[in-house]
Formats: sequence, C-alpha cells, structure tokens
Amino acid sequence: QVQLVESGGGLVQPGGSLRLSCAASGRILNNYAMGWYRQGTGKERELVAGIARGGSANYAISVQGRFTISRDITKNTVYLQMDSLKPEDTAVYYCSAGSFSWRPDDYWGQGTQVTVSS
Repeated sequence: QVQLVESGGGLVQPGGSLRLSCAASGRILNNYAMGWYRQGTGKERELVAGIARGGSANYAISVQGRFTISRDITKNTVYLQMDSLKPEDTAVYYCSAGSFSWRPDDYWGQGTQVTVSS
C-alpha cells in the first residue's frame, strides 16, 4: 500500500521560503515518478513539479526558477523547496506518485497548507 505524508507547510511572508517534505512508505521512489500538486481556493488542482524515476524534473511555468523538487531515495522522501514565494502560491500542496512525472496522479497524500501573506 502506498502512503504519502506531507509536512512543512505554514504561513510565510511574500519573498520568503518554505521546504515541504513528503515521506513515502516502501520503495515508492524506486518504482514511481513523484510530484507536487497544489489547489488554491476556488481553483483547479495543478501540477507544480514532478520528478521522474531517473531523476529528471519538470515544473509549471509559474514556479520555474523559484521552486525545486528533489528526492532522497535513502530516506524515501521527496522535497519541494519554495523560494521567492508570492501570495498567489497560497494553496494546499499535495504530494503524489504515479507512472509519469508530468502526471503523477495515482496516489495522493493528505495535503499541507501553504499561506503566503504579510
């Protein structure tokens, strides 16, 4: 059974940084692409960043140059480093796993709230 548990969300001022973590059960990172989605109030869920099993990453245009997805296979953990945060980054962020890094939507975590506000 695939289990994903996010942590690291919170309140941050515009221009600040946060790092989200996603702890995965089992050898998920060896077998699946991983990703981070987000859903703001009244908005559709969107893919923010994905990382393939081989390690290559892809990003939404809105976060390119500001967010970095990475993973530590030894710790079964995926990270999303978010820098230069903007109010429009406010959303619930979800960790996910799936077959493809551009749509890793087979398994989901419970989500963690990120609020960017002064």
